[in-house]
Amino acid sequence: QVQVVESGGGLVQPGGSLRLSCAPSGRILRVNDMGWYRQAPGKQRELVARILSGGSTNYADDVKGRFTISRDNAGNTVSLQMNSLKPEDTAVYYCNFNVRVLNAGRNLEVWGQGTLVTVSS
Repeated sequence: QVQVVESGGGLVQPGGSLRLSCAPSGRILRVNDMGWYRQAPGKQRELVARILSGGSTNYADDVKGRFTISRDNAGNTVSLQMNSLKPEDTAVYYCNFNVRVLNAGRNLEVWGQGTLVTVSS
């Protein structure tokens, strides 16, 4: 079974920064694309950023220029550097991995448990 550990959430003032990290573990043969999603109160879960195995990235329009997604393929970790945070960024952030599990014939989508980011004065 694949386990996911998220870290880095917390309370930050507007204009501040946070860095989220997420790492899967378990019987993983390969980690393909990785991403971060968020769900604000009363809202649908939405894509924040995604990074493919080749390094290409995709960002939601409202975070471009402020957030940066990166991955450490050796450690199978994904990070989200969040700068210039706004109250509108307040949400539960979830990491997501598309992984190939050992002895499995298909890829799996794996989600972190979520970490709360609160941007408030």
